[in-house]
Amino acid sequence: MFPIIPANSVAEEAGNDEGIFGFGYIAPVTGVTNLVSNTGVVASDVAAVGTARNYLAACSYGGDKGIFGFGHSGSTQEAMTNLVSNAGVVATDTTGVGTARYDLAACSFGDDKGIFGFGEPGPTAVTNLVSNAGVVATDTTGVGTARRGLRACSYGGDKGIFGYGDGPVSMTNLVSNAGVVATDTTGVGTARTGLAACSYGGDKGIFGFGQTASYVSITNLVSNAGVVASDQAATTGTARAYLAACEYGGDKGIFGFGLNPSVTAVTNLVSNAGVVASDQAATTGTARYAPAACSFN
Repeated sequence: MFPIIPANSVAEEAGNDEGIFGFGYIAPVTGVTNLVSNTGVVASDVAAVGTARNYLAACSYGGDKGIFGFGHSGSTQEAMTNLVSNAGVVATDTTGVGTARYDLAACSFGDDKGIFGFGEPGPTAVTNLVSNAGVVATDTTGVGTARRGLRACSYGGDKGIFGYGDGPVSMTNLVSNAGVVATDTTGVGTARTGLAACSYGGDKGIFGFGQTASYVSITNLVSNAGVVASDQAATTGTARAYLAACEYGGDKGIFGFGLNPSVTAVTNLVSNAGVVASDQAATTGTARYAPAACSFN
């Protein structure tokens, strides 16, 4: 007789297998995307679908799909979103809901939902929940210090964390499995902006890279209880800012693209133990900065 696997078991907490980088700035903004295989290989460009923009955010939802949202189209801030199917196909624009803004962050929570939060103009701390069907809700009043240039990732299997940001600052804000954002937690690690974050190891997270007075390649691990660790020694990866990151392979991560100060397409893989590898050769994708990334499938 086969055992019954309970909800929220380790089997169900395994992450998504593939990822996608999308949009960004290359003079001008672009809407191209690049799929990431379950072994961390970044594919060549897929033609743009939806409004070209940068400084947007992305997260997974529905257990196996993703969503790109908000951003700056080069002339104005946007609130539109683009859904990503479980095959990595990006849909055309969905009319925006919530305050139009850019340089915000997003992560998944509650196993199958997502949240967009913070950003510019303002800056603001408002958030918008994403249902397990990819529907974005109206604004929720902001909690925590309003800021831009922060990033977010999931942890603990069903929770999330926003961290760092313009100032620069190192504070964080936890997100419960019901999508409730907590007040500021005192920062740990080097204060910086324009970094990236993703989950790894099934239930942990990592913040990495960014900009202080200069570009940096330091990382900070997030435990499965949402505790941010002090700086790890700088990685062997290229120091840069305004890059993106996502999970792949169920329990690993990848940082990619960015500005250092020239635009780049290098990537750095993250092991299921949170170890960041040296640069992979430049991908076949278009070098750009301020893209977004999420996992799917």
